[in-house]
Amino acid sequence: MKFSLLRKAYRNQLRPMRLGMALFVSLMSGCASDPPVRVLPSVESKPQTYRHKAAYNRPYKVKGKTYYPLTSAVGYREQGMASWYGSESGNRTAMGTRFNPQGLSAAHKTLPLPTKVRVTNLHNGRHIDVVVNDRGPFKKGRLIDLSHGAAKRLGIRGLSKVEVEYLEDLSSAD
Repeated sequence: MKFSLLRKAYRNQLRPMRLGMALFVSLMSGCASDPPVRVLPSVESKPQTYRHKAAYNRPYKVKGKTYYPLTSAVGYREQGMASWYGSESGNRTAMGTRFNPQGLSAAHKTLPLPTKVRVTNLHNGRHIDVVVNDRGPFKKGRLIDLSHGAAKRLGIRGLSKVEVEYLEDLSSAD
């Protein structure tokens, strides 16, 4: 019984001190010299405007992951791993054209379609200009898929480290 009376008396003594401390903190925060913080809307909440009306240049989903094609590739330059594909002969690309394995074309996850790029094999220095007209590669760690013809000219038999550099936007929308 004595313990509960002591606790009640102690709480009653602390109550005015707590109120005083709260008042002090609120007054001091009003005197701060920092300007008010402005919260800007995040990029994620703003819908991105895609100038290309074609479906192949809009966001798409593969294996549960959403890819956002670039609205412009001007200044694009990236290094990564290249692979090649050729067994899809006769199939349609993302743009709807027939895939020619011996042609000079490529697939990229986010470059606008069609885009002309220079691909340089960093192991031997060879380079070739190709048209990106398809989507892919969707394997981890791969930057670009080259047609068999393009890979052969670059001296790529399996995987190779390459540099991809934007040259020209080939879409008729511009």
